[in-house]
Amino acid sequence: MNAPPARSQRVLSVIPPMTQINTPYPSTAYLTGFLRSRGIAAVQEDLALALVLRLFSPEGLRAMRECIAAMPKQKRTPLVKAFDRQFDRYAATIGPAVALLQGRDPSIAHRIRGRNFLPEGPRFASLDAYIDPDGGDPLAWAFGALGVQDRARHFATLYLDDVADVLRDAVDPRFEFVRYAESLAQSQPTFDPLAAALAAPPNLVDRTLRELTLAAVTRHAPDVVLVSAPFPGNVYGAFRIAQAIKAHDPAIVTVLGGGFVNTELRELAEPRVFDHFDYVTLDDGERPILALLEHLGGERPRERLRRTYLRTADGVRYIDAGYPNEGDIPFSEIGTPTWDGLPLDRYLSLLDMLNPMHRLWSDGRWNKLTVAHGCYWKKCSFCDTSLDYISRYDTVAAATLVDRIEAVIDETGQTGFHFVDEAAPPKGLAALAEELQRRNRAISWWGNIRFEKSFTPDLCQKLADSGCIAVSGGLEVASDRLLKLMQKGVSVEQVARVTHAFSDAGILVHAYLMYGFPTQTVQDTVDALEYVRQLFEAGCIQSGFFHRFVCTVHSPVGRHPENYGVTLEPLPPTSFARNDVGFIDPAGVDHAALGVALNKALYNYMHGIGLDEDVRNWFGGKAPRSRVPRHFIDRALARS
Repeated sequence: MNAPPARSQRVLSVIPPMTQINTPYPSTAYLTGFLRSRGIAAVQEDLALALVLRLFSPEGLRAMRECIAAMPKQKRTPLVKAFDRQFDRYAATIGPAVALLQGRDPSIAHRIRGRNFLPEGPRFASLDAYIDPDGGDPLAWAFGALGVQDRARHFATLYLDDVADVLRDAVDPRFEFVRYAESLAQSQPTFDPLAAALAAPPNLVDRTLRELTLAAVTRHAPDVVLVSAPFPGNVYGAFRIAQAIKAHDPAIVTVLGGGFVNTELRELAEPRVFDHFDYVTLDDGERPILALLEHLGGERPRERLRRTYLRTADGVRYIDAGYPNEGDIPFSEIGTPTWDGLPLDRYLSLLDMLNPMHRLWSDGRWNKLTVAHGCYWKKCSFCDTSLDYISRYDTVAAATLVDRIEAVIDETGQTGFHFVDEAAPPKGLAALAEELQRRNRAISWWGNIRFEKSFTPDLCQKLADSGCIAVSGGLEVASDRLLKLMQKGVSVEQVARVTHAFSDAGILVHAYLMYGFPTQTVQDTVDALEYVRQLFEAGCIQSGFFHRFVCTVHSPVGRHPENYGVTLEPLPPTSFARNDVGFIDPAGVDHAALGVALNKALYNYMHGIGLDEDVRNWFGGKAPRSRVPRHFIDRALARS
């Protein structure tokens, strides 16, 4: 029997656990919208959300309790024992707590805010850090007198985290709302750890995911299933999904793609991957998937596939031939993403951080779009600048972008957008603002930028008037020496002026921060923290996060370590994932110890605490005095 033509094949795209549970990850929305624009029957499912909703329900908690009953008593942690003792309260409150976080039952907030409705576990200990010296409400600074909904959602989030901790202790030690079982995949040179996990008897999480997968397959009857794994924390779930599909019906074609694949599987040589997936595709999925569907439909020979791995009798083979002049689909032609088929009223808006900027990542259901493909700067030495998702910069007209925005609003009924560019271009954002104003279209939006001088006070105000509520950007190591070595293209003083301009326009600012960069000394780290303290003190930034520098094989540091004064550690033979690479820095600094102090300081700064303290105090008084002038940022702003 001949295979059906490409356009008659039914394609199901799925989001594996775990990504975000407050909003859909956009990969399936883009692919589904694109395939439909080409006349292909395409549907989508968020199995990550479905898994959470099944586990965090009365039925899910009862299944967890059955797992606890089967545990030897000596292996039950205090948290598990407390959950078991208070099970009836948990079973009665899990539904209302989830409904509140979904926005379906706001009235229950009045009970939750009182601290006598939800059972409270160790996660609630964080609330003890807030003290009112006058004996009043210690959380009044965050919620005031009328913040009933936010206060209740914060408590419900802590409650959900407690239940997740029970699930981790009693069922699956790898479980996380994000980064689920990521150690099985992240920079793993061999497939052995993942293969062993997939061969192990399924636990409650595995069985639940299998049931949800087969229900989706039964519901949609796909010929092809696309599984998008953007992060290492999606990979185990992605393989469990494919495993369930292949056991159910081997004729269903399974395809793996996404950010993890694009970054870490560029030298894939492991045949066992193809026990679960028939094909693995690299980089933007539109062109490889079109070519693959044509091949499956008998319209294209296998030798003309695009950026696709498959298994042959001789082992793993990579094919990227295509036809002449058959490049990637231009960004202007990928179409509008669609969220059709995703349960938009069932996502959970979590309020885990009380910082108003930091909460945006987990709170609210944002429509995710990109202003442009790739990065217009693509010079930063720590970034994977050699990979397509960074290196290939492609723009779209502002009118087209706003057409997409309006189509998404019509479909979802929601006007909040998160632009997920690596760094949204200033000119593109200015044109977007003008087009939104021309159409008198009101939206709210936030996204990633570079703190470059193009963001003048006038432009920042224009963006605020267009609906910009927040921006995030990389300050990295607040050291002009290291910023120059990074080829970041900014200075500390410039960052101060730009972030202040955004803040003056009423736009929240989050700074991505880094420590442990090659040749970074203890003195550099202390100075960088002092710059960060002053930026918070001056109101330039409201939020931040310190990341430990990781050298990757695709970055300029990984490709040319000699330019950065470091030596790479040898990598083992690789047949599966390859990304992170260790390096030897002659500076010999214990960055791990410094990181504890940096993150403690930053957590306090984000809550307005400790801004008048000497930064050496965060290091236990064992660090050198900062060389940064006490009012450097204030003077920089005065000069502007």
